[in-house]
Amino acid sequence: MLYRLNRQLERVMPLITPVSVLIGVLLGSHLSGYTYLSPWIFAFMTFAGSINSTFRDFYKVLSKPAPLFACLLILHVAMPLLAMGLGNVTFGEDTFTITGLILAAAIPTGVSSFVWVGIYKGNTVLTLAIILIDTILSPFIVPYTLSVLVGTRVTMDINAMMQSLFLMVVLPSIIGMLINDWTKGRVKARWSPRLSPFSKIAMGLVVAINGSVIAPYLRDINLRLLQIALVVLAFASVGYIIGFLVSRLMGWEEDTVVALTFNGGMRNISAGAVLAVTYFPAPVAIPVVLGMLFQQSLASLFGYLLSRFYKKDYPAHNTE
Repeated sequence: MLYRLNRQLERVMPLITPVSVLIGVLLGSHLSGYTYLSPWIFAFMTFAGSINSTFRDFYKVLSKPAPLFACLLILHVAMPLLAMGLGNVTFGEDTFTITGLILAAAIPTGVSSFVWVGIYKGNTVLTLAIILIDTILSPFIVPYTLSVLVGTRVTMDINAMMQSLFLMVVLPSIIGMLINDWTKGRVKARWSPRLSPFSKIAMGLVVAINGSVIAPYLRDINLRLLQIALVVLAFASVGYIIGFLVSRLMGWEEDTVVALTFNGGMRNISAGAVLAVTYFPAPVAIPVVLGMLFQQSLASLFGYLLSRFYKKDYPAHNTE
């Protein structure tokens, strides 16, 4: 039953986050009191995903690290700088919106990218290594990227942010991989299929709870909000395009191109929303939460474009 439920949830992945945002906005006053649960729910999601990984996979990728380094440069140099430039050009003196764009760019790659890379036959070992290293570095990279690019224009508690990322992402990832190695993969075979549907449901809960916090800013649909949405949509698309172009220019194999395309475009937006809601004024979270509306749908679109480019028919609903 859980396996069938997981398959159904994977089929509707492009709809989970936008529907959850809508629920959060509509039920804002009822859900906003549960914000304190978001980090704990997210830690469970990270743990559920990490039991599919081993430290052995991590070591394999380190022997040929060029794609890994290229992806990290895209994620934490190219995209944050682009976010800062685009934000200043588009939004002028709106510091909160610019900070939200930079935060959306600085957060680590999304764990759900592993699902999409698997569907389109990409390099899953490389993807696991990118997720692991990016996750471990995130408590240091995210706060200091914001500190350098935003400076003192927005008040933020860097130490608390680092601790939050460590508890939400790094610690559960390490625990999950240690358990997988200790059980010689048995926990992955036994528990990963059982936890996967609950992890996807948890993602919806986190998105809805964080969406409820900024509900007052999303209920009033005006030109400003539409402008932010269009900029976020365009910016999110650029990550996929850069990942594809860089890997093609480097002459890497198809599976690596697929991996860098998804990892360059996807972000751990649920973690970004938790950070935005917890450590910043509410308007900072608007670009991050709007990113939730587009991320899975963009992944589906770029997966389709990859299948057309390589002239292969990957069934988008097949997760085997």
